[in-house]
Amino acid sequence: MAMEKTFDAAAAEARLIEAWEQAGAFRAGANAKPGRDSYSIMIPPPNVTGVLHMGHAFNNTLQDILIRWKRMQGFDTLWQPGTDHAGIATQMVVERELAKEGKKRTDFSRDEFLSRIWAWKEQSGGTIITQLKRLGASCDFDRTAFTMAGAAGDTSTGHENSPNFHDAVIKVFVEMYNKGLIYRGKRLVNWDPHFETAISDLEVENVEVAGHMWHFKYPLAGGATYEYVEKDEDGNVTLRETRDYISIATTRPETMLGDGAVAVHPSDERYAPIVGQLCEIPVGPKEHRRLIPIITDDYPDPSFGSGAVKITGAHDFNDYQVAKRGGIPMYRLMDTRGQMRADGAPYADEAAKAQAHAKGAAFTEAEADAINLVPDHLRGLDRFEARAKVVEEITAEGLAVMTTETRTDEDGNAQEITVPLVENKPIMQPFGDRSKVVIEPMLTDQWFVDAEKIVGPALDAVRDGTVKILPESGEKTYYHWLENIEPWCISRQLWWGHQIPVWYGPKIAENGSLWLGPEQFEAEADALALRTHLLANGVPFCGATFEEASQKAREYYQGYELCEVEEGNFSETLLGNFFGGKKVAPLMRDPDVLDTWFSSGLWPIGTLGWPEETEEYKRYFPTSTLVTGQDILFFWVARMMMMQLAVVDQVPFDTVYLHGLVRDAKGKKMSKSTGNVIDPLEIIDEYGADALRFTNAAMASLGGVLKLDMQRIAGYRNFGTKLWNAARFAEMNGATGSDGRVPTPEATVNRWIIGETAKVRQVVDEALETFRFNDAAQALYGFVWGKVCDWYVEFSKPLLLDGDDATKAETQATMAWVIDQCLILLHPIMPFITEELWGTLGRRDTMLAHADWPTYGAELVDPAADREMNWVISLIDAVRSARAQMHVPAGAKIPMVVTTLDAAGQTAWDSNETMIKRLTRVESLDKVASFPKGSITVAVEGGSFGLPLADIIDIDAEKARLEKTLGKLAKELGGLRGRLNNPKFVASAPDEVVEEARDNLALREEEETKLKEALARLSEVD
Repeated sequence: MAMEKTFDAAAAEARLIEAWEQAGAFRAGANAKPGRDSYSIMIPPPNVTGVLHMGHAFNNTLQDILIRWKRMQGFDTLWQPGTDHAGIATQMVVERELAKEGKKRTDFSRDEFLSRIWAWKEQSGGTIITQLKRLGASCDFDRTAFTMAGAAGDTSTGHENSPNFHDAVIKVFVEMYNKGLIYRGKRLVNWDPHFETAISDLEVENVEVAGHMWHFKYPLAGGATYEYVEKDEDGNVTLRETRDYISIATTRPETMLGDGAVAVHPSDERYAPIVGQLCEIPVGPKEHRRLIPIITDDYPDPSFGSGAVKITGAHDFNDYQVAKRGGIPMYRLMDTRGQMRADGAPYADEAAKAQAHAKGAAFTEAEADAINLVPDHLRGLDRFEARAKVVEEITAEGLAVMTTETRTDEDGNAQEITVPLVENKPIMQPFGDRSKVVIEPMLTDQWFVDAEKIVGPALDAVRDGTVKILPESGEKTYYHWLENIEPWCISRQLWWGHQIPVWYGPKIAENGSLWLGPEQFEAEADALALRTHLLANGVPFCGATFEEASQKAREYYQGYELCEVEEGNFSETLLGNFFGGKKVAPLMRDPDVLDTWFSSGLWPIGTLGWPEETEEYKRYFPTSTLVTGQDILFFWVARMMMMQLAVVDQVPFDTVYLHGLVRDAKGKKMSKSTGNVIDPLEIIDEYGADALRFTNAAMASLGGVLKLDMQRIAGYRNFGTKLWNAARFAEMNGATGSDGRVPTPEATVNRWIIGETAKVRQVVDEALETFRFNDAAQALYGFVWGKVCDWYVEFSKPLLLDGDDATKAETQATMAWVIDQCLILLHPIMPFITEELWGTLGRRDTMLAHADWPTYGAELVDPAADREMNWVISLIDAVRSARAQMHVPAGAKIPMVVTTLDAAGQTAWDSNETMIKRLTRVESLDKVASFPKGSITVAVEGGSFGLPLADIIDIDAEKARLEKTLGKLAKELGGLRGRLNNPKFVASAPDEVVEEARDNLALREEEETKLKEALARLSEVD
């Protein structure tokens, strides 16, 4: 049956996806040749809540190109798919579903809520996997992994060897804890008041918003004064006055309540007289005002603002570092909801404790954190409400720094008035990427990996070349992160995730009884208070299970019965036993869960069944190539390196290919707010998956900017159509059914196209070996469209239509082989149309996905045929270009003359004269001593041709047209160059605007060059 006129992508894609799956075409080891090495890729696991976006489409296209290429080469391949449980994202989705029912998470027990999440996961959690199949991803989907697989409540079923990821994660935690690599401590973290959990830096969006900078006075203790002097750059005094205060500026006045010091730079002479003195925080009840020291630190910038900064270690990351260096107490002001704390003793008592420290009394970090320095009347307020009240109170007391402003009254009279100094300025504000609320730096108890202890091998592996990061600029970023690494916060205050495998029990007092803490709980005590006490002061016991932790606890609680208490379930019976003299020690599990980056950090070994020595683990680990985004180089790539080296003492992969964000055609970041988000599924619906995939490959230059242009996608769809039409031409002319053996033809054109095929095979392999996907795509595009579909199909027509039987047969065999090679070489990038044509153009023993990748090379290049046919092509191109530049009517047949032509050129002309004349619309060729007046030259290797055009075109009119166009273009070029040469434009305009201007300039300069060449040719005619 004859081929359809066009490729029906939608119908073919669905059919081929099913065919590949039924054939098991992508299972681990499929098509592996005996003795070949393994090649494995671990998919960067998308969130289980996710849907396919352009970043996924780009990233997975590149992975699929590599895995299909290696599979066809006969490697033992595995592309491991899977999804991440995405703690916050998933919990948010399910809580939204509950809200539709009028319910909250807290209306359920933890187990009940987790059951709802598992049910949602079973129903909706596989969406992105289905969408990856539409893209053509050739993963071993039977092995789809999940970072919470095996956890309590998991009812999913997967591959028979699907690993228990949960147990692997918990085992690693326990082992690292026992080695002293994991600990619990109090540090500053990004706190999301909406979800009431710590979050990572990657989950924080810094957004520029309209803000305010308030300037306040901190009075010196005891009414002390000093001479404040400001000088200019030359040392001349510009201001001298006596001050009884030090001035600071802040964008967050509510945090002043927790100040532990005011810091100035050691070199700042203005404040040298008062360093070491105390100053008063200008807020709170006057009779209980706290005094804090004025210290020196390198952090303050003397040239910015007043040069003095308040140090609030519990609510600012820079201040936290200063406080740690200087031993400054850190006072937490807010609760988990971002409201001013309402717990603890009255403010007068709490302020007295803090003041005692300022006078030399020592207390622990935990004791400082317990102190609530929020004045009684501000307790329980939202942090932003408290901010307004703090500003109001400081201003009313006269402790705001004042300035003069000129204002116009109702009568138009200008007058100077004194007002508080408040700068209205844009500030960068951190927001939760999912909650969309302002993130609060918060001092909280969290679990940490002591990253300094495990970072060394991860650094060495890249330094010694064991692991290669591409582009090389990624290595610098990698070194920067890891050489300055901080403790890694791995706990989250969520319910969905791997729960921390640590149980807490009460301490044993000196008299052998259970220590209940300073509160001395009674039998009727609040269960929540006991829970809080255990978490804050209990003895930790770490084990993979309660039974394992209990074994350690029994050594401590000798003579006591152990009882596991579920979170929030301190029953009356338990409390009675606990406080009624019975020897029962309650153990309560830490309610926190592990950060998803911790579990995904074990992705390479966890998906392969570790800690079991599975066959897959032995075959495919360490894995080969990781393809991922630059933005998670630290959050995921570096952590996988650290974790695998710490756990199994091996690197997780040998090569890391990093790419940037996919942007729109103008280079702008895609976002819903700007309305430039492009849905890859809509692209697939309209243009087919192959067009999107080829576009992704074509823009994947190493380290380049990824600009997705819909016109390119449409163009690559046309490329697919061009291939389809060439295949139809081959079918209609009996040029199908190649057996895969390289033909040995006699005709020059057939020998030439075989050599061209060999050349492009080498280029593609070299490009893919070095991860230059764009070079592979460009080479294939030029070969398939240019050499095969245009030149070879055209050159073959006389041989197929008018040649003798032998010539026709060899041309059919050659064309069948060449079309097949096009399909094979294009398959990794365009799997659907190539697989469809592979099955259409002949009866095959195997699917194209398992066809052998060619290894032929330079031995197939015939130098004589190569030289002859490329000479013919260069002559045809040159004549066509000259005709187009001179605006010669397309249908006009014109004469051509030649002055010189070497023997090789003459042979090429003689062998291909008919074809050259037909394709250039040249009616004759005459040899002349010199070109007649009115001719333009056409130069090719070994010859000089001329086109007499004086009687064919209006030369004066054509010159006038070109000169006019060049004049307009010159003005446009002048404007573009002016903008780009303006430092202010380059510095202030958005990057994408500057980049667009540079691209426009390059295009216009290229256009100008072509127009000038055409004008120069017209001058030759004169």
